[in-house]
Amino acid sequence: MNVQQFLEHHGIASNPFADEDAQTDQVFKERCLRDVHHPTWDKIYGDPAEPATSVVFGEKGAGKTAIRLQIVAHLDAYNRDNAGRGVYVITYDDLNPFLDRFRDTLSSRRRRPDRVLSEWKLWDHIDAVLSLGVTSLVDQILEVKHPSGIPMEVSQASVQMLDRNQARDLLLLAACYDTSTAETVKGRWHRLRRRLRFRTFRSFGDMALGLAVTAAALGLTIALQKWEWLTSLPLYLIILAGWLPRMWRVVRSFWRALGIVRHVRIGNRGVHPLRQVLAHFTTPEIANQPLPNKQRTDDRFELLDKFQGILQTLGFSGVIVLVDRVDEPHLINGSAEQMRAFLWPMLDNKFLKHPGLGLKLLLPIDLTPFLDREDRDFFQRSRLDKQNMIRSLEWTGEALYDVACARISACAAPERSPSLMDLFADEVSEARMVEAMRSLRVPRNLFKFMYQLFVEHCNAYTETQPEWKISSERFEAVLAVAVRDQDKVERGLRAG
Repeated sequence: MNVQQFLEHHGIASNPFADEDAQTDQVFKERCLRDVHHPTWDKIYGDPAEPATSVVFGEKGAGKTAIRLQIVAHLDAYNRDNAGRGVYVITYDDLNPFLDRFRDTLSSRRRRPDRVLSEWKLWDHIDAVLSLGVTSLVDQILEVKHPSGIPMEVSQASVQMLDRNQARDLLLLAACYDTSTAETVKGRWHRLRRRLRFRTFRSFGDMALGLAVTAAALGLTIALQKWEWLTSLPLYLIILAGWLPRMWRVVRSFWRALGIVRHVRIGNRGVHPLRQVLAHFTTPEIANQPLPNKQRTDDRFELLDKFQGILQTLGFSGVIVLVDRVDEPHLINGSAEQMRAFLWPMLDNKFLKHPGLGLKLLLPIDLTPFLDREDRDFFQRSRLDKQNMIRSLEWTGEALYDVACARISACAAPERSPSLMDLFADEVSEARMVEAMRSLRVPRNLFKFMYQLFVEHCNAYTETQPEWKISSERFEAVLAVAVRDQDKVERGLRAG
């Protein structure tokens, strides 16, 4: 007999335990996303009206990615119910592009993974968050076909509510942080400028002056027929004087662009396109504005404030940043030491408690030993006692039992109401089931065990002589193998 026949006999339309990864788990996404939560869900999710940081440590398979997907789904529902005071969501989970660009800015002798990550600072994290947020926002405003990030509802009416200063701020942020490769830098920036109705003709005043002086000098030469002036130095000095303001603007724009390209180490900007964009701002518009052209966090926090101010006008009162999958980038490759080097700069109370910003850090439990060895200065800087910290994303046997029951119900065939215990012989009690699940500890191990149990049971019987109940002996035998394999994975003796 096969597994599908076994499940259909009990009124289950599809295998509830076939997928182990929340990102591809359709049972979870379609039927369990909003209703099946970890017991600490309320502390992690918090109140969207007042975004707050949560720092969560969990072992592999404990459900960190599932929690991220659930937060996104709940915030989407919250935004639909609270138009005009929603929450802007940024997912900071695909780290490879940022780390690769960052590595390319370093000299060849500093490109070893440990040296690369030792150079990573708090302002690089803020740059990455702003890059994700700004690129996604520009996509929404320009209504591109395939926007990056999580789709947010940005109405064009609210875009027109941005005043000139906010439009300038958004254009400056786009110049520095928009990493879209769908269009040229200048083409996309000018499309955004036109959508914001931001006119830049005043920035061409110095060019008009240069043209006017040149035309006047040559016109006077022709009118007076002083052809010898064309070979004299004073004529060209006069023309040069007319162009000096424009030349000075180009030089200033070049140095600004060079500083931004050098210090936004996670960006993909070139100096020349950025210089051309910056030249469209008049000197008063760009003077004293914060730019990410220095190695310090102060400018980044000011830019973050400007970004939040723009979002408030667009109908988003807060920002949530979801940090996940920090063990996956190839420069980190699951190394706890590398994860620590990358993440520890982010654990700064000024950033974690920034007004209107909530970071949800879903981190591997491998980092907790480093946390225990930190000194007083680290805890004074990070103030983890104020960050809704969960040291271990633990699952009780009862909670895992509820998860298994919920997934069975979610996969029920029409007009059927299957239960988990219907699949087992009478000698397998509910208490024993809960105890067994406690030994499995996390949902991923539970799903692996249940899937293998179904396979082992069905392989032992034929279609002509089926057995519709899983015996206690088989349950215990498969559980013993699952626990043993789990122990080998934890000791690094086999892959998970």
